[in-house]
Amino acid sequence: MQQNLDELTINSQRLWNSLMELAKIGATAKGGNCRLALTTQDKEGRDLVVGWMKQAGLNVSVDQIGNIFGRRNGTDNSLPPIMTGSHIDTQPTGGKFDGCYGVLAGLEVIRTMNERNVTTNAPLELAIWTNEEGARFVPVMMGSGVFAGKFTLKTALDARDQQGISVREELHTIGYAGAAAVGDRKIGAYLEAHIEQGPILEHQEKTIGVVTGSLGVRWYDVEVIGMEMHAGPTPMEIRKDALAGATHIIQEVIRIANSFAPHGRGTVGSMQVHPGSRNVIPGKVHFTVDLRHLNEVTLAQMDSELRAVCSKVEQRQSLTVHLKDVQYFPPTQFDSVLVNQVRISTVAAGFSNMDMVTGAGHDAVYMASVTPTAMIFVPCKDGISHNEIEDAKPEHLAAGCQVLFNAMLLSSHNLA
Repeated sequence: MQQNLDELTINSQRLWNSLMELAKIGATAKGGNCRLALTTQDKEGRDLVVGWMKQAGLNVSVDQIGNIFGRRNGTDNSLPPIMTGSHIDTQPTGGKFDGCYGVLAGLEVIRTMNERNVTTNAPLELAIWTNEEGARFVPVMMGSGVFAGKFTLKTALDARDQQGISVREELHTIGYAGAAAVGDRKIGAYLEAHIEQGPILEHQEKTIGVVTGSLGVRWYDVEVIGMEMHAGPTPMEIRKDALAGATHIIQEVIRIANSFAPHGRGTVGSMQVHPGSRNVIPGKVHFTVDLRHLNEVTLAQMDSELRAVCSKVEQRQSLTVHLKDVQYFPPTQFDSVLVNQVRISTVAAGFSNMDMVTGAGHDAVYMASVTPTAMIFVPCKDGISHNEIEDAKPEHLAAGCQVLFNAMLLSSHNLA
């Protein structure tokens, strides 16, 4: 390594300015962003960042699912690249930092290396992954999922939004239907910087979260079917109240999560009641369930308990309960060597830190199955994310970017 880490400092103001410039595209009234995947706003965001990548001298390519890669050559380009990145698509009422920070922190690393004439043994790559959020198209983490072989390119391209428009159509519309094969190359390591999207770092007064792995996730759709009847003449004991049954299951979701603390999570995030009339006993209820845990065996036990609860409600309340598996992400342990390099990089930069796991899904979770992977977290205000008021301190964002810089430089030279 030709330069000492303490002599190489990223430009924190340029990082902040880039974040604020990108945030103008799809800006919302409350200060957030609506830049759904493969919309006009997403195209504008992609065009802006790709322009910056080219200005930084990166060789830009786009694959068949619209993932964008910018490559900076190393002294030995036969080595697999050290990759960093994230996404720039948002939730409908998203914030300015979720995903975008990881992309622009990676860009700032490249810009700083260019200015300081830093050479790396292995090449470096900056990635922008398609449709990480899944707000418009399912499955979520689409671009990295196809890249890592979690589902097929055809599955992703055939996915349609609520208006029936496919991913394939929209990639062509916005001009990001690339020609490069997806995932057809080896990556030396993957590092992703991100806001925490939770309150732990802020509560513990730590600047950097060294992420050791991610919680496993099970998603379900639940449908409870009873019978619509008049709310007045129908006695309680003969009702087939779908909402009453659904309410029992929902309470059990919370109980299951609490019984497997501290890493247990249980959430019902969406519900539809039919027919939705004040004086009609609900005949059908649809809701979602999200279960999470760090341990795969424990997550399987949580799954078993949920199924038992659904069966019990069916039998005791004369209802029909359909439990449909939607998606499963197994718990992921990040690479111990790369995680330790993040620790070393954090200490070298002089920032307070703690080990932690992520409860959210990230592109890094899929990348961990194909290459050594680690993540760097920085605090966000009150732990709020997926919200227009999402916020982060410029000094924390700069700190995470500095750790990313250190870790990428260290990883590149260690790979040789």
